[in-house]
Amino acid sequence: MAKKTYILDTSVYLTDFHSIYAFKNNDIVVPLKVLEEIDKHKKRQDTVGYNSRQIIKVFDELRTKGSLNIGVRLGRGKGIISALRYDKEHIPSDWDLSVPDNQIIATALTVSANFPNRKCVVVSRDINMRVKCDAVGLDTEDYTLNQVVESAEQVYAGFIEHLVDDQVIEQFYEGKNIFLDENESKKFYPNQFILLVSNANDKKTALARFIESNFALRQVTEHKNVWGVSARNKEQSFAIDLLLDPSIHLVSLVGKAGSGKTLCAIAAGLAQVMDKQDPIYTRLIVSRPIQPMGKDLGYLPGSMEEKMSPWLAPIQDNLRALMGNDKVTLSEYMNNGTIELEALTYIRGRSISNAFIIIDEAQNLTRHELKTIVTRVGEGTKIILTGDVEQIDNVYIDETSNGLTYAVEKLKKYDITGHITLKKGERSKLASIAAKNL
Repeated sequence: MAKKTYILDTSVYLTDFHSIYAFKNNDIVVPLKVLEEIDKHKKRQDTVGYNSRQIIKVFDELRTKGSLNIGVRLGRGKGIISALRYDKEHIPSDWDLSVPDNQIIATALTVSANFPNRKCVVVSRDINMRVKCDAVGLDTEDYTLNQVVESAEQVYAGFIEHLVDDQVIEQFYEGKNIFLDENESKKFYPNQFILLVSNANDKKTALARFIESNFALRQVTEHKNVWGVSARNKEQSFAIDLLLDPSIHLVSLVGKAGSGKTLCAIAAGLAQVMDKQDPIYTRLIVSRPIQPMGKDLGYLPGSMEEKMSPWLAPIQDNLRALMGNDKVTLSEYMNNGTIELEALTYIRGRSISNAFIIIDEAQNLTRHELKTIVTRVGEGTKIILTGDVEQIDNVYIDETSNGLTYAVEKLKKYDITGHITLKKGERSKLASIAAKNL
């Protein structure tokens, strides 16, 4: 196969600093404008800043092996990486070079002109950048190495239908234990919810949860009035069943706006923290990413609590609603540490034990950020990840490569984790109509 030359956009380096090693034995050209743009992000305290600093170190180490101006081999079986400035001779006369993206495209046009017999490909996470490349005749593609699924529709939903004999459903409702053989159990993931459907009558059904430890199907526990919240649909029942099970240490809830994922999580947390007789956890910690995660809170005036207030307002709305709009009691619990509204920026370095942690809007986290958060979990702690993968504000990830999707896919095979996708909006009739039609 003929060698290619790849020009990587800034967005690729800021997504994955290992990206230069992902193109086999093909060559890579680094536009000087990309080096300038990378430098602007190195002080950020998030994954983008981390990737910026790391790729700068990689480039600096490559300098010890040769000159980037001439070209340095990336390793055995790898291509050559070199830095290049565009040549005005090879770009359209009306091309606006004050636009950074245009300088990168100009560099690609220069490479293409200098090596007419070799395919030149621009790699970018920026959709409009790819459109502009195509408009000037350059081959272009997305950087998809971190995608765990090809599309959002393929993400594990935590729920499946399964045909069984009619008598199995009868035995199930009689309270008898239903056990699967080892081969049949391989069809399911631990804590996956199953709609058992009679093969004789498809209207005869039962809801079960697969328990991997003994290949058993157990009835979904019906929890009514969990801190004032009761399930309004089967997915919410599944979610509450997972949230109230102390044997499950990580629960992920994905759903569109108004599906109740955050409300159910907070209600379950309050119920298990505020239980006067036998509390399971000592505190409830709720947080969400500031976009971008790690953005300096000094940009806002006041104390850390005051700075975080705009970001955590939706969480506070849910807490107040669940506590009967009692702001005084809520303030008391927050003052004595029973309820914490934490800045995600300061999670690093902590070891959090005996807590019920909720990370809201987790779809805006990268897999590195999510790993940083989950590895903070100590003994006796349960962590809940909630989010909507169709509403991502982080420009460096998408619905197939974000941290929440990554966690759902990578952790679904473990018996201490559980996941459910909530599909129906329950906030209000108007909110449901808007989510579906607008």
